[in-house]
Amino acid sequence: MNQTENNLPQNALINRRSAMQKITALGSALALSPQIVFGQDNQTTFKIAINNGKVYTDNQIKPVSVGVTWDNKLKISSVALKGKTEIDATGKIVSPGFIDILADNAGSPETTYRTFEKYKLTDGATTVLQMHGGAAYPAQFHAKFDPLPHYVNYGVGVFVMILRLRFAALADRLKYTEKGLAEGAIGVCHSIEYQPTPYNELLAYAKLAQKYNRPYFLHLRYSAEETELEGVKEAIKLAQDSGARIHIDHLHSTGGTFNMSKALDLIQNANNSGLEITTCVYPYSYWATYLISKRFDPGWEQRFKLKPEDLTVVGTGEKLNRAKFNAYRNRAGLLVAVPEGTMPMEKTVNLALQTDFCMIGSDGGIEHEPKANNHPRGAGCFATAVRHGIKMGMSLEKTLSKVTTLPAKLMRGAMDNRGVIAEGKIADLTIFDPKTINGKASVANPNQFSEGIDYVILNGELVYQDQKILKSNGKAIRY
Repeated sequence: MNQTENNLPQNALINRRSAMQKITALGSALALSPQIVFGQDNQTTFKIAINNGKVYTDNQIKPVSVGVTWDNKLKISSVALKGKTEIDATGKIVSPGFIDILADNAGSPETTYRTFEKYKLTDGATTVLQMHGGAAYPAQFHAKFDPLPHYVNYGVGVFVMILRLRFAALADRLKYTEKGLAEGAIGVCHSIEYQPTPYNELLAYAKLAQKYNRPYFLHLRYSAEETELEGVKEAIKLAQDSGARIHIDHLHSTGGTFNMSKALDLIQNANNSGLEITTCVYPYSYWATYLISKRFDPGWEQRFKLKPEDLTVVGTGEKLNRAKFNAYRNRAGLLVAVPEGTMPMEKTVNLALQTDFCMIGSDGGIEHEPKANNHPRGAGCFATAVRHGIKMGMSLEKTLSKVTTLPAKLMRGAMDNRGVIAEGKIADLTIFDPKTINGKASVANPNQFSEGIDYVILNGELVYQDQKILKSNGKAIRY
């Protein structure tokens, strides 16, 4: 007992000791209770607290709570959290924000990017990377677009097709490809069905991708039953000869339409040998592309076992016939879709999704309103993919890996702090109802928001709720 306590009356001494015991007990409770952390704004713990949901974290679905800190990072807790904004996620899935690695809005982004991004956000995508197209001069792209408001995180690869149109000399093409990579582009993108290119030139681009440790996205050159596997083999050879990691765009529509099992075996064997080859699919049984493209060069009817009467103009529902096909053939920007079932899901998409190297990529975007001439995958790809995974009996964990962790791993370096729900990672989240999630976009009307996407949190801010966009908070993704 100290001297001060000696001078106190007995009843005062007992009251002081009792008070000290209570203070000590309260301090211990605070230390052991992670949901009580005095922070900013009226002593709430987190900017956003999400409770009662099932959370996709560490490759599992877990009943934990998620907090968004005041510096927009993630916190996971086994007990309920308190926040300035609190979300009751009962019956919902809390997922990392969906990542679209194969978006395309390269035509006229200055006038279309807000519409393009809006339909990505409302489909649950928080990061949208234009790796099927991109920008010929990525630094100029970012100088123009970074000061503007964005609904989603965004990034571009080097658009080789444009460089090849602008420069006749291979040295110039390679110079600007490397310049784009040095200035922060997130990869190299090329479509050799639409722009046939000699192998040695493809290899030169692949070596640049390997030099900068970026992926090389490749739309294969052969879309026919007899030759499509040659395209897959060419991609594998590029990986062998360059050491680059190769991503094959939408394998079910180019490379594995007719021979998916064999194409997947080729890729798996290549990966088993130490290469890194990935691919993606979109969850639709039909493709769409521009009528002016080389895909409709003479012989297309034999290659795809289709005829002009099978084609529909997207956004209007207009059916073509041979006369209309010939009249519209050279009309720039007219996109037509083939019939549903052209690529049977059970023979293409479903097989690819069973592998560990296949992810989801939209291969598109919505450019105009009220009815766009764009494939519905531009608005409904990710909600449709989650619904399809549930329908085919694939675990939700595996489905979500294909729209979050696998794309983030492919784009590593640029996406290291996104694509997962883990301590300290950036708070990009999509909260959805597994019973109702689905894409509504159709060939007749692509401009429809997806169902079942309840909340989207982007860079720590709630940006989408109850079918309403609340704010813009997207950031540039680059090296």
